[in-house]
Amino acid sequence: RCLHALKVGFNVCRTEAATETQRAYAIFLSHDISLLRLFETFLESAPQLTLMLYIILHTNKVAIFQILGICTSFFCIAWTLLDYHQTLRSFLQEKYKLDFLSSVLYFLWNFLLVCPRILSLAVFAVLFPNYIFLHFLGVWSVMFLWVSLQGTDFMENTCEWVYRAVVAVILYFCWFNVAAGKTCHRAGIYHTFILLDSIILSVSWLWHNTPLSRDSYIIHALFAALPCYLLGIILRGIYYKFFHPTVQTVSPNIYDEVDTQGTVSDRTIGFQVVVDHRISTSVMRHVNRRTYKLSQNFFVNTLQDKHPLQNGTLGDVYL
Repeated sequence: RCLHALKVGFNVCRTEAATETQRAYAIFLSHDISLLRLFETFLESAPQLTLMLYIILHTNKVAIFQILGICTSFFCIAWTLLDYHQTLRSFLQEKYKLDFLSSVLYFLWNFLLVCPRILSLAVFAVLFPNYIFLHFLGVWSVMFLWVSLQGTDFMENTCEWVYRAVVAVILYFCWFNVAAGKTCHRAGIYHTFILLDSIILSVSWLWHNTPLSRDSYIIHALFAALPCYLLGIILRGIYYKFFHPTVQTVSPNIYDEVDTQGTVSDRTIGFQVVVDHRISTSVMRHVNRRTYKLSQNFFVNTLQDKHPLQNGTLGDVYL
């Protein structure tokens, strides 16, 4: 998919008289890749990072290249979340882009929340390597039930449970919104649950390893984990209170990226054509239905009583 998107994008840039269809198809591919990259990050990269931390903490030995690899992995996870957020915002023409400072804050609070979570999982794996899967299965089941109760309508067939299962894996590591409306209360419940779960995992290790060795890498990491998580929560609150792009135009209630049921004019799979009523009923734009459903409720307040303009040209892309 990435190679195909690069090929299409290169051809569009090289062609002086590229058609609207060619430009829209290039954007369609970029939106799909952003979502797939998010799935790949939490289905592959995050578990591999947890395994790497487990090996280091278990052997109590670390090399420079391992430290660089861990830092790079944490950076890439937070960057993927930021890229996904920006992709949703770039999909509608009536949008508020993230400026540089907002992007930095969004990246930082995700980075500070993901790091302690993965660390607590690695610590628990060191103590109970045979039970980490049971812990994952238990938390994943709770998240899957939570997603199912909120309701999603992402897939076009009966395989919606597959998408919910993937979202439950993401929620095992970090926050991911799946319902329209205010997210403040849902986010508070989620972060409280994850914080308590991470504390229980960390305290279990401390309880079984007293007296503590000052030379252990785990001790220093655990002492830094809780302040990092709390700092991440504080930065998230600051972001939504003062630096959210729509903070001047919407109520102070927190809204977040949404993957939920929405109204789409043409419920066909993948690459489709819709009418841009705000410009002209004769102007046809190619739209990525999946990304449209992910993004439309994100602007639920700013687009009330309006027909949202759907992004279909290269000039509207903000990556």
